[in-house]
Amino acid sequence: MTTPSRRELANAIRFLAADAVEAAKSGHPGMPMGMADIAEVLWNDYLSHSPKNPKWFNRDRFVLSNGHGSMLQYALLHLAGYDLPLDELKKFRQLHSLTAGHPEAHHTPGVETTTGPLGQGFANAVGFALAEKLLAQRFNRPEFEIVDHRTWVFMGDGCLMEGISHEAASLAGTWRLGKLVAFWDDNGISIDGKVEGWFTDDTAARFEAYGWQVIRNVDGHDAREIKTAIDTALKAGDRPTLICCRTTIGFGSPNKAGKESSHGAPLGKDEIALMREQLGWAHGPFEIPAGIQDGWRAINAGIVREENWNRLYDAYAAQFPAEAAELVRRSHGELPAGFSDAADAYVQRMQEEGHTIATRKASQLAIETYAPLLPEMVGGSADLAHSNLTLWKASKSVAGADRDANYVFYGVREFAMTAISNGLALHGGFLPFDATFLVFSDYARNAVRMSALIPAHAIHVYTHDSIGLGEDGPTHQPVEHLASLRHIPNNDVWRPCDAVETAVAWRAAIERRDGPSCLVFSRQNLQHQQRDAQQLADVARGGYVLLDPPEATFEVILIATGSEVELAMQAARALDQQGTRVRVVSMPSTDVFDRQPPEWREGVLPSWCRRRIAIEAATADFWRKYVGLDGAVIGMDGFGASGPANQLFEHFGFGVERIVETAKALG
Repeated sequence: MTTPSRRELANAIRFLAADAVEAAKSGHPGMPMGMADIAEVLWNDYLSHSPKNPKWFNRDRFVLSNGHGSMLQYALLHLAGYDLPLDELKKFRQLHSLTAGHPEAHHTPGVETTTGPLGQGFANAVGFALAEKLLAQRFNRPEFEIVDHRTWVFMGDGCLMEGISHEAASLAGTWRLGKLVAFWDDNGISIDGKVEGWFTDDTAARFEAYGWQVIRNVDGHDAREIKTAIDTALKAGDRPTLICCRTTIGFGSPNKAGKESSHGAPLGKDEIALMREQLGWAHGPFEIPAGIQDGWRAINAGIVREENWNRLYDAYAAQFPAEAAELVRRSHGELPAGFSDAADAYVQRMQEEGHTIATRKASQLAIETYAPLLPEMVGGSADLAHSNLTLWKASKSVAGADRDANYVFYGVREFAMTAISNGLALHGGFLPFDATFLVFSDYARNAVRMSALIPAHAIHVYTHDSIGLGEDGPTHQPVEHLASLRHIPNNDVWRPCDAVETAVAWRAAIERRDGPSCLVFSRQNLQHQQRDAQQLADVARGGYVLLDPPEATFEVILIATGSEVELAMQAARALDQQGTRVRVVSMPSTDVFDRQPPEWREGVLPSWCRRRIAIEAATADFWRKYVGLDGAVIGMDGFGASGPANQLFEHFGFGVERIVETAKALG
């Protein structure tokens, strides 16, 4: 049997992509056709992976940052022997298929991260590469390179136009991530046409300035040039590499190659027929000749790679059993034995000690307690470590070569920080957290959304949570941000009222494995709340009864979070003195509360009591779901102002007198 040429192997990608987009009448054929030659060389000659075990720990990570070209990845996965049958490619972009419009992690075997929002896949890849570097420092020993893999990322002009690419590339150079290799699909075309009117950056010089090795002017359709470039990348030492590949979008299409018309629409049956003639592809739609199919899978030696690594691991485990067991535990995302008991004891201690402190300080106390139990915890802040209070005694910068490096100084890069955290989480072996002011979650919001969508087990810490920030004024005082984060599906938001709820929130975020958590903390000191044993256990339910009248049935329910819980307690005491019996509900996490059984929620917020008031120094409308149209919300209906926090709360109506008046008005 004649050995297929490299171009024939690449053409298999091109026609699978063109045929799938045509069948769906939707999609992006141009990029897969343009990057097919690069992908063929990478996957057949360099990528270390195991299609029969997509989660093999020491596999290379491949990231398609320009995720609109998803058919490139689906074609590669199918041809390389992953569990992605041809029938799934025929159902491209159809409901319930494994070939969604953009690649989705935890949905399609072999897809490492969910991509599509441009630039974020690249930032995830930086997180992957950082994870490999840190794990290698921690676990490798002489003659045992047990952690030794690369991260490869494809990206287009759009990824490089997005600001996140600047943030992430700068950090990758600073961290000297030598096992990160990025391929720039330099085709000069985006949706609106030729990019020369809006993208004239000297991209190569930019990356060189970031400390990258840059390989310029590679013909992205010449396998020899591509191989030479990759071989050069492998010799980069501790510098990440950018390979600048000149390509033609829609390569092989007689009338649409090099044009924006091939970017985001089917080529059309007539054009695909002409393409078959031009490329000499005498096969029907979705037809891959056996010789070409074998040419892909015969080259792939994934099973041998994994078996060789398994033998190395067995020898490593015999010599370093504790390290081997720790690596397995961390790679499986399992918490250390005894963590639950230690967390119970810490929560109980916080209740007994009764600290009146800012919850950002309580957060730091929680980190100091939990981090020594969790060597997989790696945290960082966007240049606000001493305000977010994210440093702990054992913090060691990842910029160095310390075996126990665990802290990331991200600089002022909120968006990349969050996307890199997602990459660390997805890689495995780490439980990442990141931090900034709550108001700056706006800069990171799409990456938070991706945390929830992927989902990634990442923890996003936000301090300075309200007008309680004070003198910095409305530019820094979050108003709509809590509601915005709560409206992201699968995103748990916690706003604790004291050190006890903070300890529970951190524990819940650590133990959650099916998505991210946002922990929202105050700048100002908050009063400790008394609880009995049952109330202490109930904090973990997200919403619970903090106060009930001792004898009579309550008439009014006050619901509050964070700094407003103490205000609700003061108002309850004032109303009690006036003969109105009040229940106070602390609701640190509405997301967790909403997942409780109906009988629990009814027990906390009984439907018979319609006199309800929600109190939170944030936008009011979110709380209508709990108080109804006949209840009331004391919240913000505009931006904040500059001034001392206590004056701001009074100015904006967060006081006992207003709550009392509102309760009476509801009667």
